[in-house]
Amino acid sequence: QRQRAPMVMISSLIFCAIVASRPVISLAFVPPISTNAVVDRSTVACDNGILDSVRSIFDNESTSSESTTLGNDGRGDKKFLMARSILLSLINDEGCFRTAEGARKFADSCAPAVVYEDCFEPQPIVGRESVATHLANRAAARGDGAGFRVDRISDGSAACGFAWTWTSDDLEGLRGTTFVELNEANQIAYVREIPEPLFKPGDLILDLLKAVTADATPRPPPDYTPRTPKKANEIAKYLFNDVQGADSEEGMRFFDESIVYRDFNFEEVMRGKPEVKKFIDDFSFPGITFVTQRFDDGTASTCFTWEIVLEGAPEGSTIKGISFYEVDPVTGLITYVRDVPESGIKPPPLGKLARQFRPALGVFWPVALGSREGGL
Repeated sequence: QRQRAPMVMISSLIFCAIVASRPVISLAFVPPISTNAVVDRSTVACDNGILDSVRSIFDNESTSSESTTLGNDGRGDKKFLMARSILLSLINDEGCFRTAEGARKFADSCAPAVVYEDCFEPQPIVGRESVATHLANRAAARGDGAGFRVDRISDGSAACGFAWTWTSDDLEGLRGTTFVELNEANQIAYVREIPEPLFKPGDLILDLLKAVTADATPRPPPDYTPRTPKKANEIAKYLFNDVQGADSEEGMRFFDESIVYRDFNFEEVMRGKPEVKKFIDDFSFPGITFVTQRFDDGTASTCFTWEIVLEGAPEGSTIKGISFYEVDPVTGLITYVRDVPESGIKPPPLGKLARQFRPALGVFWPVALGSREGGL
């Protein structure tokens, strides 16, 4: 049973949750999504050592763990997971989120006009040098003992996303999700990163959203053609772009009985289809629309970005977010979901204070290292 947030926190929610009035940041300058889902050797643009370290995998695909064969289950052909390979190399080998040198490596792997939406910050960071400075400054603020752990990463080639945790010594703290998209030259062209909100309003967020949309006009359910996609990114597109607003039973047939659903508006995860169905039904009411923006091309797992549009909210007000889905490779059913929304005020007051109080961990109350399986 999800607990209601204490009423003394209402003022914090109004400012830190997602109904704060603010203009939408224009994304007109963000590069279009890449269609380079299956990477061909001729498209690899190697302007630094990162791509050198992964392109050799092309020469021996049969022994590479980053090459996925998708055979008789109808989910596709063999592909090289370029986006995932580049990100894992930058994070694990170069320490791009831990050191100034790694930050420089990350920037060198970016397109000249890269857009980095760190949703902790009031504005996107644009351009290689600005990204290098931003990541280096954050690494310096966290200190030499700070760690960065990838908990889950999608199997995308043109784009991918990953769930992460800040660590330090025997503790772990802040969690979040990042979406990364490559351009046709396999340079990082776009990033959206959202840390978890430290204040989790629970069911109170539902009350506020309903209050904002109280005068919304009900719309007829959408027309759609029922189908059963198998790839993770196609399942997510079907659920949000085709089925959203229709009978929830159509969406629920894609969830495994043992589904684990982490929505960072709540302290506790939801487990099992009954809890998840109640959650989905609770948030299905007139005046709220989830508008998808960018998808990766993941097959067994997928990450995508979205914004919430609220009818009745001040014009230009939206709520950005990221979702991460994992699919059982045998059944094609969703086994794990992580949703994370941005804060309405940037930087979020509690998040900023926590980063000053515990800079390496970014939270007030860290937990034992490894105590949250899979980053839960």
